[in-house]
Amino acid sequence: MYQQIARFGQLLFSKAFLFRVGFNLSPMYRRSCGRVIEVSPDLLQVKIRLRYSYKNKNYVGSIFGGSLFSSVDPFPMVQLINVIEEDFIVWDKGAKIQFRKPAFEDLYATFSYTEEELEELRQRVKKEKEIEIVKSTPLTNKAGDKVFCVVDKTLFIAEKKHFKAKRAKKAAAEK
Repeated sequence: MYQQIARFGQLLFSKAFLFRVGFNLSPMYRRSCGRVIEVSPDLLQVKIRLRYSYKNKNYVGSIFGGSLFSSVDPFPMVQLINVIEEDFIVWDKGAKIQFRKPAFEDLYATFSYTEEELEELRQRVKKEKEIEIVKSTPLTNKAGDKVFCVVDKTLFIAEKKHFKAKRAKKAAAEK
């Protein structure tokens, strides 16, 4: 559904605008208390802020771990889907959060891909047909000098043709 809305919206707005506004209006993302504050025109860099608020305080008054995780959870996958060609499938495969210290202030995170990284991913997938990568995202204070937690997301990336053939083969074997 979200992809269909984005395709239609691109007739009127830039991809970066739709990415920022779409996430900020999405009920699933709003509940995390995170907000997208900046998106580069090429979608290679996305910045978010996680507000410290009564809505996400835990029992001891720091930011709830679920808010820490959910504020960064969708970005590595959704961002990659939007910057890599349509010949590829991208899925979340796993996640891990490492808490460093309790947060009693607004936190910030930056998600980025480079053109070189994307080209390396394309070449690896063409060679290996499917791969897994880990994207690590620290949540920091505004100055970026204190890390409160790090979220590691494992992403599965495959050639679309390979992925569909693999699924068809698996479905046939299950019959």
